[in-house]
Amino acid sequence: MPKVIVPAGLSMGPRFRYATPPDPLPECHEVHLGDDLIELTETEAAVWSAAFADHEGHAALTVDRASLVDALERAPVPVYGPAKVVADLVDRGLLVELDTDGDLAPVFSGHRLFPLAQGLGGTPEAPDEHRIGPAGRPVLAVPSTVYGLWSFSLLNDSLWAACAYYAEGDAGLTAAGIAAEIAEHLPLLLATGCAFLDRTAPAFRT
Repeated sequence: MPKVIVPAGLSMGPRFRYATPPDPLPECHEVHLGDDLIELTETEAAVWSAAFADHEGHAALTVDRASLVDALERAPVPVYGPAKVVADLVDRGLLVELDTDGDLAPVFSGHRLFPLAQGLGGTPEAPDEHRIGPAGRPVLAVPSTVYGLWSFSLLNDSLWAACAYYAEGDAGLTAAGIAAEIAEHLPLLLATGCAFLDRTAPAFRT
């Protein structure tokens, strides 16, 4: 499986200047990441937002750096030099690459997962699939392990710590095994706005 790329941080939207008459162009776009409020230019914000766009690709784990750059080059309003912008956002922690089949401990240890949508439970037809979505509207369904960790992971110091804690409750589970299951569903959880990936704050870093 190629290394996937996902967005990190919580969008705080555009920030406008105090001006008379009002300036229609934002001064910047802001993203909350860890203990920082990061300012993005219009171009950077467009690239970061594009990392959420391909839901089908995220579900299939096919959104990687190359496909993101290609989508930006083919966009109705193409981004100039998208590869450089993507690389810069990766360096700043606003885009995160992970190998869903590899060692997830380094990436998961540096991030926390926060739920943003509602847990909507299962259905009589599929009791093992738990639905998640905003305002009572399901947008995806995940297995029980992913559902439980999605809902409780914010209580742990990191996503890896959440996987380890979850594994302690079942002798047949391991942190690595749970992390692999989470990684399979993480891109779509983030792309649909059902969760956001945050950098661990300094107080939580080890």
